[in-house]
Amino acid sequence: MAPVMGLKRPAAAAGAGAAAAQTVTLPAPALRDAVRLAVREAEATAQATAPAARVPAAAAVRAEIARDGVLCLEEVDGRRWSYVVDPAGAAVKAKGRTSVGAAFKAVPLQSPLPPVEEIMSFIRSYVVPEGFPHSVTPSYVPYMSWRAMKHFFGGAMGVFTTRTLLNSVGVAQSKAVPGAVAINWILKDGAGRVGKMLFARQGKKFDYDLKQLRFSGDLLMELGAGIELATAAFPQLFLPMACIANVVKNVAAVTSTSTRTPIYKAYAKGENIGDVTAKGESVGNIADLLGTGLSILISKSNPSLVTSFAFLSCGYLLSSYHEVRSVVLNTLNRARFTVAVDSFIKTGYVPTLKDGNSQETIFNPPWRHEPVAIGSRFGEAFQEPASFIAIKPMFEDERYIVTYNPTKDKVYALLKDQAKPDDILKAAFHAHVLLHFINASHANLNARRRMNSNRSYQHNPVNMDFLPHIEESCKIVMSSYGVFKKKAREQGWIMSESLLNPGRARLCGVVPQ
Repeated sequence: MAPVMGLKRPAAAAGAGAAAAQTVTLPAPALRDAVRLAVREAEATAQATAPAARVPAAAAVRAEIARDGVLCLEEVDGRRWSYVVDPAGAAVKAKGRTSVGAAFKAVPLQSPLPPVEEIMSFIRSYVVPEGFPHSVTPSYVPYMSWRAMKHFFGGAMGVFTTRTLLNSVGVAQSKAVPGAVAINWILKDGAGRVGKMLFARQGKKFDYDLKQLRFSGDLLMELGAGIELATAAFPQLFLPMACIANVVKNVAAVTSTSTRTPIYKAYAKGENIGDVTAKGESVGNIADLLGTGLSILISKSNPSLVTSFAFLSCGYLLSSYHEVRSVVLNTLNRARFTVAVDSFIKTGYVPTLKDGNSQETIFNPPWRHEPVAIGSRFGEAFQEPASFIAIKPMFEDERYIVTYNPTKDKVYALLKDQAKPDDILKAAFHAHVLLHFINASHANLNARRRMNSNRSYQHNPVNMDFLPHIEESCKIVMSSYGVFKKKAREQGWIMSESLLNPGRARLCGVVPQ
């Protein structure tokens, strides 16, 4: 028998047309149909009330201006901004439409940081973990200090060893040439170390999206190898090409090193992570030696360089893809969370650990559009003050605010300054529910456009046009979020430590009491 789920749906009140909440118990697979019905009702409400909806919103904005002129406060990495209504911006047009009621602008509440502090903040973002010193133990500082000293002396020694080795293999008999070759070689390695350091700034992304970064790192490794092989065709460009290749390969090495431990941790039972890691690296080294030996044998027959590289690269990337795909993690990053919520909305069930991991998107190209943003800044999410004033009351009891910006075709979840991990999880769940409404609404809108293809059909949507969808999504989230968490836990997903990688912006002064 299918599980059941309670959803709050509005019942029309007699005469006044007001909505009174009632609970309807539906089979879990009927959740999709309930959402579709809510979309149709919300669109009908929006069509019936659209001409008049903006008048009270504009009046609300004027009331807000009359009170203090401040919409909200926002904090990002310890610095605060005040978003204030800007009546002078009311006539500014964007993409063929005029802002509703007024515009807004961000005003920094602190004076700019001194240049020295700006530089130190920039350096800290590269050399210490996020949240330092609270995110690490007290012994971290002496450990890293001595580690830095070790690498300093090791790097200095590398100059002499590289020069000696090149001289020993007979690069040249003169003293000048091996010195120059050694310097070029060291510059190549130095460029790689700079690339490794710069990429290390990605920080916690290695924890959030380790599968995606791991596979991307393997793609970069093959790209670097391809550039190295290309130096044979352009020997006069050896140094710049070798530097670029080394930067790319060192970035790949950082990715591989940073994601190795979490993957091994997923397979270790008890306190045997060191043993699992050691044996895993041993298997990798054995396979590497066997591959090296086979390559030496094949190279004696002088095969085509391009053909050999293409064949080996395809095998490497195919193996990498299946390696990453086989990893089963019980935490919810954005990709696995999207799979879980979409399955829950469409079927009423949360996928198992194996199914959720197998459906996770492994490769995310940089140009791919991300339809949901969590922890975004206020100015990215809202187009005009009226929409914020209208939406804010819906989230008085929550530690987040969810909206949709049609100009960017993205759902935004703004977090309040006291949002806890569960609030972030709920905000992400709400954002995906709203996205389901928006996608259904777009499908209906495209159908209407096709029906009106012979007539002029112009529509420039703004935040305010989607208020009915946001209101309906609040009702569904109120009754279904707890069910989603319960079903996810039953499947083995860890809900207390989500890895959704929210932005660092937080709304201040709008936290529920």
